[in-house]
Amino acid sequence: MVEFDETKSDERTEMLKRQEEESLASMMSSRHGVPYLDLSAHPINIDALRVIKEEDARSNEIAVFNITDKKLDVAALSPSSDKTAAAMAELEGRGYVPTLYMVSHASLQKVWDRYKDLSYSFETNAGALDISNQEILDVMKKVTTLADIEKLITEVLSMKKAYRISKILEIILAGGVALKASDIHLEPEEDNVRLRFRLDGVLTDILHFDKETFELLLSRIKLVSNLKLNTKGKAQDGRFSIKLGDEEIEVRTSLLPGPNDESVVLRVLTPEAISVPLEELGIHPRLLEVLMKEVVKPNGMILTTGPTGSGKTTTLYAFLRKIYTPDIKVITIENPIEYHLDGIVQTQTDSEGDYTFAEGLRSALRQDPDVIMVGEIRDNETAEVAVNAALTGHLVLSTLHTNTAAGSFPRLIDLGVNPKIISSALNVAIAQRLVRKLCDTCKKEVLLEGKQKEIVDRALAGITDPTYLEGIQREKSFEPVGCEACHNLGFKGRIGVYEAVLVDANIEKAVIDNPSERDIESAAKPQHLLNLAEDGILKVLKGETSLPELARVLDLSSV
Repeated sequence: MVEFDETKSDERTEMLKRQEEESLASMMSSRHGVPYLDLSAHPINIDALRVIKEEDARSNEIAVFNITDKKLDVAALSPSSDKTAAAMAELEGRGYVPTLYMVSHASLQKVWDRYKDLSYSFETNAGALDISNQEILDVMKKVTTLADIEKLITEVLSMKKAYRISKILEIILAGGVALKASDIHLEPEEDNVRLRFRLDGVLTDILHFDKETFELLLSRIKLVSNLKLNTKGKAQDGRFSIKLGDEEIEVRTSLLPGPNDESVVLRVLTPEAISVPLEELGIHPRLLEVLMKEVVKPNGMILTTGPTGSGKTTTLYAFLRKIYTPDIKVITIENPIEYHLDGIVQTQTDSEGDYTFAEGLRSALRQDPDVIMVGEIRDNETAEVAVNAALTGHLVLSTLHTNTAAGSFPRLIDLGVNPKIISSALNVAIAQRLVRKLCDTCKKEVLLEGKQKEIVDRALAGITDPTYLEGIQREKSFEPVGCEACHNLGFKGRIGVYEAVLVDANIEKAVIDNPSERDIESAAKPQHLLNLAEDGILKVLKGETSLPELARVLDLSSV
């Protein structure tokens, strides 16, 4: 017996009505002499909505869905109506250059629905790429492996050009979010274009596709990122946001000119990537106990150091979330603001203008904050203002570009900070790296032998407090295998490797004598805190990561 599915029947009826409406709008567009557009698969620029109030847009049956400088793209239900003509004249009177498009009522409704986002969206120079529709969420459900993305994109490449470009971009973005990629790379080569995802810090090939498609895709990326379409010879930076359900994900666009075409990197900033609790970052319990005492102090400075991409900002945000309460004022000075935190005042510096980190820090101090986070200390001026803030009753969190925690002290001296006040201002310096975590489902045990055993034994011999080694086995390590759970990579997620130097009497004496990193390391020995290699080796022996993975981010030859 065949059962009648009323829900499916209603869905099909609705779909047919929608198709009829779009067909009618397409047919009428030629009569009105304006191009037709279906906005169901088109990006909506949030900033464009601010040009016309929602009530005016609805009453005039129009919507502004894109803006570039003074150029507007305007959707209209009836391009020849008196209401539309009056609205277009009003826009021109305000100095805008509008281009009119014929759309269906469903397309207009889609744009009008985005007005609700204005209530909580930030003033930006870029729009929001609307991929919150069910179709994109369905794509995310289909993507569980790298091969799934390759298959979906390959299928779309056979479609009509006008449709496939929007679809490819949406699949790339949805796939990146589904697989938790931090970056998406589009790299033009001599004959084709390579697509790569950065998964857990390592670039992974997805597929190669033709340059003709890339050119169209590049234009779409520039459009949604609010970048200049006709500029090829210089680097450009932009951004847009994508909406998945209730979650808004920001994407930073970076374009770099090259010999074959512009190279594109899309950095995907998801709220969950930064919202890692302090206890889950990978900090050894002994060090975590020390850091918790330092972060609740009312004044002083906490520095995190390490190369780009080592998780410094994530650690600082974890500190902020740990200490934030409604009765304290927290201000951050960043470039760029990567993640928005409720209850915290965030300000972004402008490298091309006069609003530097130092100027932002001075301005922040005039607002009587309790805690200040400075995105990066990179010059003498910022270093001096930050140190003075730490000395005058503020807790200052910041990052510094050095390779080790001990290297923070000579680096501050190089930046012109008086050695006599460093020990009064600085509470603790932390260094960190990120290593990929072995997949718990498929990792396998291997016997430690040869050079690997020598490296492990040397690292363990340097640990001065035997309590770190209680319950730690020394005979085996673990290696990646690859399974469905980890996309056949053998790794799933990342964990931090940490070291720290506390400021105590020994460090204070050493700093006065213009010390090297080695001098600070010697002075810090009595603190009995693990260095990066020792912390990493303990994670290897516990099966959290592999020795080759640790060697990828740390030089173990000097252990």
